[in-house]
Amino acid sequence: MEQPKPENIDQYIANFPAATQKMLQQIRETIHLAVPEAKEVISYGMPAFKQRGILVYFAGYAKHIGFYPAGSGIEAFKDEFSGYKWSKGAVQFPLDQPMPLDLINRITKFKAEHDLQKASKKK
Repeated sequence: MEQPKPENIDQYIANFPAATQKMLQQIRETIHLAVPEAKEVISYGMPAFKQRGILVYFAGYAKHIGFYPAGSGIEAFKDEFSGYKWSKGAVQFPLDQPMPLDLINRITKFKAEHDLQKASKKK
């Protein structure tokens, strides 16, 4: 039987084992600290943070946590992903390693600034 789609990040995180929940909460708190005014949303079934547009998504899996800062976030920090599996829009942080919270913080701040610049160009 399929789980109902989460309506908020609390519901999303509650579906994981305790150790994974702790890591997902750490990421959530790190993003909040980086961009306190960002709004929590569920988008594409994943936790996401939105300012004007979506800044970052994250998601739990059996062996890793996926972090999705889209192309601009990956491109700007790709030199720091040497220890991780990554693609043009995502990076995987293994559950058996500490979460790179400083890196997540810096990527999120970068995405927030990029989002504001995009919005100001539209005006």
